[in-house]
Amino acid sequence: MLRGLTRAGMGDIESDEQLIELAGQYGFQAVDVDVRGLVERSSAEKVKELLERNGLVIGNFGFGVEWRTSEEKFREGLSRLAQTAAAAQAVGAKNCCTYILPSTDQKAAHFMALATRRLRTCAQILDAFGLRLGLEFVGPHHLRTKWANPFIWTVDETLDWIDAIGQKNVGLLYDSFHWYTNGLTVADIEKLDVSQIVHVHINDAPDVPMEEALDNGRVYPGEGVIDLTGFLRGLQNIGYKGAISQEILAQKKPTDAPEILAQHSKACFDKVFGTVGL
Repeated sequence: MLRGLTRAGMGDIESDEQLIELAGQYGFQAVDVDVRGLVERSSAEKVKELLERNGLVIGNFGFGVEWRTSEEKFREGLSRLAQTAAAAQAVGAKNCCTYILPSTDQKAAHFMALATRRLRTCAQILDAFGLRLGLEFVGPHHLRTKWANPFIWTVDETLDWIDAIGQKNVGLLYDSFHWYTNGLTVADIEKLDVSQIVHVHINDAPDVPMEEALDNGRVYPGEGVIDLTGFLRGLQNIGYKGAISQEILAQKKPTDAPEILAQHSKACFDKVFGTVGL
């Protein structure tokens, strides 16, 4: 499994280029970045050279399609998806992801019908470029009632929806925080086939009741109460070998310099990965 970084938890990162340099400097192996933006600022060849020089692959690239709101917004994002996919293919990226909010102000059945069509269309475009789409179930309890109608927040519901979307290149973005706030166990990971997982996020939860854990109240891996040893062991046991990307969502952006935060993130990964022999 590959140690990965995202911008979340890295403070005042000026660019994806800076994130790539820091990730390479501190021994990470994957980054989550905006591939289209990177390619447009230079070229696919230069992006590949930058990644190779820093010993990195792209864990997840920006999806960029707003499928949750109006048809106009969806069509606007969809019109750019093929360009994004072409840029991703050119630099060797394989995966992009999007999250599913667990409640909605729309009527749930109507929203499900619209979203299924929209995500199927996106997946078909991505599949033409050999790319996968990961759907992230979102577990925190406070978001389940934030909007008027409950929607999807469990693994099983998400897998059912993936079956309904009906595209072989759609799978899960599996996040340790959402695993925890769903009350799941190592056995729940082990009953999955590794092909069902597109990407993985790692983070930790503070020592508060699980039902009170806030989506934007996460802490760095190994600094909280989530059984990350079990989480990683479960992924190991099903043969997952892809990126495990740190994603720390907090109410306030860290004020330390990105170099300090990258060093801190490395120490956190050393701690939790060390418990499973990585």
